[in-house]
Amino acid sequence: MEKELKELEEERRKLYRMLSATGDFRRGMISVNYRRCGKPNCICTQEGHPGHGPQYLWNATIKCKSYAKSIPLGPELEKCKQETDNHRQFTKLCEEIVLVNERICDLRPVPEVKDEKEMADLKKKLQKQFTGKYRKR
Repeated sequence: MEKELKELEEERRKLYRMLSATGDFRRGMISVNYRRCGKPNCICTQEGHPGHGPQYLWNATIKCKSYAKSIPLGPELEKCKQETDNHRQFTKLCEEIVLVNERICDLRPVPEVKDEKEMADLKKKLQKQFTGKYRKR
């Protein structure tokens, strides 16, 4: 058990190092859009024509609000793509860290209580903490 705990702690340190090397990141995704302008004589109205474009758009939903930004083709698009990819890597690493931490918490031993008085004090303290939180509601 002690060996497995040390291995998990080393894995967690490795994940933290990877997390710190993630770099700049932003939420969202990049979509490629084609649109029709609505002019009756434009080529985009012909059947089979994809429309005007491509137009590159960064989209994100942050706190239940949608955001979008048009991004020109070139270095700005490449930068934005790298940042959204880094965000995906960041969230994946965070999930892995949580899983490893939960396994570490399961393996760590529970501290032992020395005597009955300490156990009674601990029970009283915990009961006070938890009942206080639920009474306020």
